[in-house]
Amino acid sequence: MRTHTEVIPYEVHRDDGFVASDDLARIDLDVVHGYLSRSYWSAGIPRETVERAARNSLVFGLYSSGGQVGYARVVTDRASFAYLCDVFVLESYQGRGLGQWMMEALLEHPDLQGLRRFLLATRDAHSLYARYGFQPLGSPASFMERHDPDVYVRNREEGAKGKTR
Repeated sequence: MRTHTEVIPYEVHRDDGFVASDDLARIDLDVVHGYLSRSYWSAGIPRETVERAARNSLVFGLYSSGGQVGYARVVTDRASFAYLCDVFVLESYQGRGLGQWMMEALLEHPDLQGLRRFLLATRDAHSLYARYGFQPLGSPASFMERHDPDVYVRNREEGAKGKTR
């Protein structure tokens, strides 16, 4: 297993020049924040939250010669559990199989092998993830959540109120 301090990035190269990499230093947080802040799952997310989440996760950037075009983040202990989130390919690069290719590269990552449980949540990409063995929860009654979908809006509003005092 690789350690957090190891400097050799995991990279997969595609014949047409695209690269998938887990190198946190390559992540363009402006691209990631720009997409996530308008996505249905994290609308309004502050840039600082995106940055902190990336620092504390296994991240995958998808790159073309022109820069970053996709992203995925895995929250994991790198031993038994992982949660896949924040997956996207920029609209202008969709329809080229890049999302599928990024998923294949991600699932082959050495730190994501032998996991007991690998979760994700999606509103509209069930068929994509089913190709890689993801399926509806076998025992949904066993899972619980604390979900606060308005946290980013509320924190922004509370921050604005605090500045006017």
